[in-house]
This record gives sequence, structure tokens and C-alpha cells, in this order.
Amino acid sequence: MVIRMRHNRSQSKQRRSHHALEAAPLSTCGHCGAKHRPHHMCRECGYYNGRQVMDLEAAKAQRAARMAAKREAIRGQAESIAPNEAAAVAESKN
Repeated sequence: MVIRMRHNRSQSKQRRSHHALEAAPLSTCGHCGAKHRPHHMCRECGYYNGRQVMDLEAAKAQRAARMAAKREAIRGQAESIAPNEAAAVAESKN
């Protein structure tokens, strides 16, 4: 809806008085004691409502393997394009 009449500063500030941000409510994990969002699993241990819903150790290992494979693929691709430049890039990153 378009405001048809100009509002003075006081009216604008009164309207905006409800626009303030609030801190998100947090719950305490019953398993590890970490803070997490209500009705969501704990991101530290993977538990929700007293049972494990996600194995975070396996997920972290899987992600690390995926990222290592991706780095190797990028390195191989760079070497196939320009072998001399790939060596220079690898040396500059180390």
C-alpha cells in the first residue's frame, strides 16, 4: 500500500519502533549441553529429542574426502592446461 500523505519524523519513528531485531531463542542440548535452535538438532553432537539423528563424525569425514578429491581434480585440470603455470601457482600457495 502506498502512503498518500507525508508523515512527520515522529510518526515515522513510531511506526519503526517495532522493527528492532530480537536475539534468536536458544535451547540447551540434553546430550552435550551446547546451545541450539529450538526444535532443531544440535549441531555439535547431532542429537535431537534424546536420540541421534545424524552422525556428524561420518559427515565431517565424508566432507573432508570430498573436498580433497575436488582439490586434486582442480590441480589435475590446471596441470593439463598449463604445466608450468600450475607449478608456479602451487608454489605461491605454499
